[in-house]
Amino acid sequence: MSAPKSTSGRSYRAAGVNRSAADRAKAMIKELARPTFGPHVLSEIGLFGGFFELPPGYRQPVLVSSVDSVGTKLKVASALGKHDTVGHDIVNHCVNDAFTSGAKPLFFLDYIGTGTLKPEQVAEVVKGLAEACQAVGCALIGGETAELPGLYQPDDYDLAGTIVSIVEKEDLIRGRGIQAGDVLVGIPSSGLHTNGYSLVRKVFRIGATPPAAWNAYYQELGCRLGEALLRPHRCYYPLLVPVLPLIKGMAHITGGGLIENTPRILPPGLVARFRRGSWPVPPLFQLIQQEGQVADEEMYHVFNMGLGMVLVLAPERVDEARRQLPEALIVGEVTAGEGETTAVVE
Repeated sequence: MSAPKSTSGRSYRAAGVNRSAADRAKAMIKELARPTFGPHVLSEIGLFGGFFELPPGYRQPVLVSSVDSVGTKLKVASALGKHDTVGHDIVNHCVNDAFTSGAKPLFFLDYIGTGTLKPEQVAEVVKGLAEACQAVGCALIGGETAELPGLYQPDDYDLAGTIVSIVEKEDLIRGRGIQAGDVLVGIPSSGLHTNGYSLVRKVFRIGATPPAAWNAYYQELGCRLGEALLRPHRCYYPLLVPVLPLIKGMAHITGGGLIENTPRILPPGLVARFRRGSWPVPPLFQLIQQEGQVADEEMYHVFNMGLGMVLVLAPERVDEARRQLPEALIVGEVTAGEGETTAVVE
């Protein structure tokens, strides 16, 4: 029985998947990722899995993992044709999430899904990933780049990542010792980080194409709107490592804002009370609220409002922490509640 004849015109390329572009992108990725490798990486990019040998010296090592995406901030990057910062966003976001437990980053894996694979654009994204990984001693050990026409629009792409970090079991920060009377200390954010962009695009009536709104200069921002919106998500790991022994709990303020993220680290029955006016709310948030007529409650539910990380400290530890962290601000306190664990801004 003879093999079926091929049908003219039917090919993966004709269906929208360019395998030669994928090969070129993978070659670029290898070169960008290799400088992030340390002695514990035992594999090259391109195998079916990444090999990482746990570093020595841990008695009871605990692996801490986290996964997230950049979200619709990618719409801003695409509209402005600037793709070298979003890699920083996803790495820093994931590093911060895992670090709330006190964990040190080990390795990172990324996912890039796109409608039409553009190797140079992918290389820009991965350049940012590699730079952010190198800054915290984290290996960019592997990932997936997928061309998925029909699932994504031709000019769209998605970016997600997974981090694996490590901490000694006895050093895990889980918030169990937090009690009424403890102090909330805030560390400033660098902007919106990676949250709230769907609302922002509605507020400024911004679609996928680059309208004048992106390039509008705002005196209060000191830059164009697009520049302010693309500021990378800040990484708190290098800043906070020296004060880890002083910290009872850490909340990374991401989607859900201060109101939804802070209670995640509190024991049952406690309330995180933030004092309005105890930290400066950056002009970008004020502009969003004014332009969109967004209610206060909604702003604190959606955005970080200028605080990217909130620490919980015993009162006697606050002065010592602030000596090492001059930018740290006392923004509230933990009090006893009468029901579910909550956070309020008063």
